[in-house]
Amino acid sequence: MNSDSLVPDQTDHPGEAIAVVAAGAVPWRVAPGDKDKVEVLLIHRPRYDDWSWPKGKIDPGETVPECAAREVDEEIGLKAPLGIPLPAIHYHVPVGLKVVHYWAVNVDGAILVPDGKEVDSVMWCSPERAAGLLSNPGDVAPLEHLADAHARGELKTWPLVIVRHAKAKPRSSWSKAEGDRPLAATGLRQAQAVGRLLQVWKPLRIVSSPWLRCVATIAPYAKASEAKVKLNEALTEHRHGRHPHRTAAAVEGLFDKQRAVALCTHRPALPTVFAQLGKHMGSRLRALLPDADPFLAPGEIVVCHVAHHSKDKVVAVERFRPFDD
Repeated sequence: MNSDSLVPDQTDHPGEAIAVVAAGAVPWRVAPGDKDKVEVLLIHRPRYDDWSWPKGKIDPGETVPECAAREVDEEIGLKAPLGIPLPAIHYHVPVGLKVVHYWAVNVDGAILVPDGKEVDSVMWCSPERAAGLLSNPGDVAPLEHLADAHARGELKTWPLVIVRHAKAKPRSSWSKAEGDRPLAATGLRQAQAVGRLLQVWKPLRIVSSPWLRCVATIAPYAKASEAKVKLNEALTEHRHGRHPHRTAAAVEGLFDKQRAVALCTHRPALPTVFAQLGKHMGSRLRALLPDADPFLAPGEIVVCHVAHHSKDKVVAVERFRPFDD
């Protein structure tokens, strides 16, 4: 699989409606004593007497990534950012077709605490051994994708998240300074949803336009996480209109520290933002970036996973719209 390949669709049931949506993760670590090898964590579920990955059904009001992060926390006590997306699997249950979305998650030395009820035992093992122990043959697909990514040096990544600010009050009803135009009531709810979704990747720094509607969009997450916020005039609509190259430079600067980061800006700046990000990925991933107005809906995000070993190579792209009531 090429480094810029998309996550393959594993469904053998095209056109069939999804009855159950679930999500989970494949926990992994560098093998003790051998940094060139990777190990994965299998969980044993006494209810089913099977070996599987941490996973569970989506709750009302959750996005799929939030579900995956919550299930990993509940089942093995791991609070860690999701890594690269892995292939979803599809299979039939009594109520119909079920889909389980998967991500890689780096345990990175954390102490795991299985909940005892849902999970009574865990086992670290090689991908080869895990493939033979998994009770559901379909669970091998995300495992193989993870192992391939490790072999390419594209498993350990950090997230670069692009956020379009939440819905603001209409321009037509605002007579004061454009930079002071606030979020609408819907936008305030979207900002809360953005805050919950960003917890999935846990960026500890945020770069934002200083205009109020951007600052208010990232405020719930910043307050909950104590992330450091840097305001950059190059991300405003006006500065982008005059000097788009400075907006591009602000995006390029996100790669410098190789640490999880979120950027919040305005719709008119998004073409420049995505064009700059596109320079760091292959053509197949670049095709996943929004390329037509409005590029993102208010509060919508794009997540770029950047490989640690390469500093600035994006190896996976995802797009999510937070739950909006």
